[in-house]
Amino acid sequence: MSTPIHVTDDSFEQQVIQADLPTIVDFWAEWCVPCKRIAPILEEIAAEYEGQLKVVKLNVDENSDTAGEYGVMSIPTLLILDDGELVDRIVGYRSKDYIMDKIKPYI
Repeated sequence: MSTPIHVTDDSFEQQVIQADLPTIVDFWAEWCVPCKRIAPILEEIAAEYEGQLKVVKLNVDENSDTAGEYGVMSIPTLLILDDGELVDRIVGYRSKDYIMDKIKPYI
């Protein structure tokens, strides 16, 4: 069963940009209540779409360079990347159905 992978500024290139699968990047922080609410949804998605989709988490408090590069100003922010290219962005807490509607074209 797949679970979200924790990435850092240093591992972002390898884990996300060079990923063989479409990837959702969850920009989050420990103190963020909406981030905690969306985490179980992302865990479900990671498990259900194992082998079709990669789900990664990046803590913005510890990895501000990548957050800055992608203009993340509010969390949670989910970035959807396909072939290393940013294809969509979701800002704030959203339902599983909403997230899946955004990612389905890429899986």
